[in-house]
Amino acid sequence: MGKINAIITGVGGYVPDYVLTNEELSRMVDTNDEWIMTRVGIKERRILAEEGLGTSYMARKAARQLIQKTGVDPDTIDALIVTTSTADYKFPSTASIVLGKLGLKNAMAFDFWAACCGFLYTLDVASSMIQSGRYKKIIVIGADKMSSVTDYKDRQTCPLFGDGAAAVLLEATEEENIGLMDSYLRTDGKGLPFLHMKAGGSVCPPSHFTVDHRLHYTFQEGRTVFRYAVTNMSDDCALIAERNGLNKDNIAFVVPHQANMRIIEAVAKRLELPMEQVMVNIERYGNTSAATIPLALWEYEDRLKKGDNLILTAFGAGFVHGAAYLKWAY
Repeated sequence: MGKINAIITGVGGYVPDYVLTNEELSRMVDTNDEWIMTRVGIKERRILAEEGLGTSYMARKAARQLIQKTGVDPDTIDALIVTTSTADYKFPSTASIVLGKLGLKNAMAFDFWAACCGFLYTLDVASSMIQSGRYKKIIVIGADKMSSVTDYKDRQTCPLFGDGAAAVLLEATEEENIGLMDSYLRTDGKGLPFLHMKAGGSVCPPSHFTVDHRLHYTFQEGRTVFRYAVTNMSDDCALIAERNGLNKDNIAFVVPHQANMRIIEAVAKRLELPMEQVMVNIERYGNTSAATIPLALWEYEDRLKKGDNLILTAFGAGFVHGAAYLKWAY
């Protein structure tokens, strides 16, 4: 038996119907379209506004579309992994809820938490599971309901985030030189003070005080996060490119985490790539955290062809960061 590789064989996605525009945001906080577009490049974002619906709802929608598109038999799925920072509940896992709703009978399910880097990290873990030979088909879902942890009275952070989900099917193949070829993933533990949610965990459990003082929302020290993100995403992409003989002539697309248009442009510049070779949808969706990279793959899927070289890169709370080299399989 030859070496087993893990390949993506399909992508499904879901974004909520409700569109929150900059114009609408400007009626909620002191901001305007020009200010938001100049600083982050976001025009609008999707919001899951229906009461009682959480991250699992969007994850399920994306996974169901994926299953329909690929025609995969649900009973052949070995594992389902949801990567999210906005789980439905503290427990059980969001993945277990999605699995139950999809009716998967022969799979294990678990959540993976690596903030905005979640999809990148999970892709690596799921690929390793497949390469072990013990798993043949794994659904990986990046999903976040960022509106649930966004303070719509904070003009610095509320324009940034949106809701969405996207799912990929990872399968085993013995075909050579295809699939996830290489990855470089790192964690810099200095990130806590600059990007976190102050309350809701075991250090500071929920209380009247934490609710009254609005401590259950995303806190970000924007300037520091921006600086780290530009440096790490650019360096990580350059390292992956150099390690694998990739350059502007043979890279089909860079797929960056969609946090800030200026970060995306800096990464492209470092790789000497024109923006036409960079997957971008931040203007319409904002930062959907773990969902940004798979949502980009979902939107650009019809522009990809077998053998295309892709570099994926992300940065998130922790600080977690990295890049991966993916050779498209279909």
